Amino acid sequence: MLNFIYYPISAVLWFWHKVFGYVLDPTAGITWALSIVFLVVTIRILLVKPTANQLRSSRKMQEFQPKMKELQRKYANDQQKLMVEVRKAQQEMGVRPMAACLPMLVQMPIFIGLFHVLRSFNRTGTGTGQLGMSIEETRNTPNYVFGVEEVQSFLDARLFGAPLSSYISMDPSGYGAFSPAGIAPDFTKANIIAVVLPLMLGAAVIMHFTARLSLNRNKKRQANNPKPAADDLKAQQMQMQMDMMQRIMLWFMPLIILAGGFLWQVGLALYMFTNGLWTFIQQRILFGIMDKEEEEERQAKLEARRTSAPKPGAKPQNNKKRKK
Repeated sequence: MLNFIYYPISAVLWFWHKVFGYVLDPTAGITWALSIVFLVVTIRILLVKPTANQLRSSRKMQEFQPKMKELQRKYANDQQKLMVEVRKAQQEMGVRPMAACLPMLVQMPIFIGLFHVLRSFNRTGTGTGQLGMSIEETRNTPNYVFGVEEVQSFLDARLFGAPLSSYISMDPSGYGAFSPAGIAPDFTKANIIAVVLPLMLGAAVIMHFTARLSLNRNKKRQANNPKPAADDLKAQQMQMQMDMMQRIMLWFMPLIILAGGFLWQVGLALYMFTNGLWTFIQQRILFGIMDKEEEEERQAKLEARRTSAPKPGAKPQNNKKRKK
């Protein structure tokens, strides 16, 4: 049903496995792990520009709020006209509401797709959505763009002693598919925990500090901007909602990541850690760029005011009198 997601994800993994397979052992766990890492790199490079646009759009949305209030007062009794004027004003100011959603909307299907592709290497499970194949069947069944030999290579690969599609809550009866028929599994649940737990702890810590980076920046910006008026209840409510969302990202989301560690495969935990690290580094860089842009805009506005203001000692011109 979601083949339009599964095939591209497996194709990118296949591509990077081939690339690293030329310089490393193609059957080694590190080769497969690098394929997952560079899946993240591929996706996040494509999302750099949309992410920058998201930050710019968020800034424009804040600048747009006074104009929005003015339009709401002006067209309070004509909602249709209000919608037309709001869209027009948004276009003039370069506000793109959907730009803030694009990076998240793209990453969620990729996360789900990678989860499915990694799980599909081992099809011996009998849970929801699994096929309950025998060890021989699962080791001889292609997985989207991966052929039988590549499926067997992936199943036999180990990252610090754990298979890349194994997970902490996995039933030990499914361990057999990670070794050729007749050979006992060479790992235990402890091996999986020893790899997944540090990755998930790292991902949770990185997410916390990424959220704190945003929180500190927003606090600094709020300190430099006037607070909502005491009678502006809507602005106050919006500010409270933003503060609440930031605190959810600060503490609740890292806890969700830790909880997910019991269900996510080793490869998915590696994906989450790499994705989180990329987000943190990218955010620091983009925040620096955005802050510089904002300062340049502020200086340009101040310069425009200075050049348009009357010179010291000069009489202000009375345009009305001149017209008369």
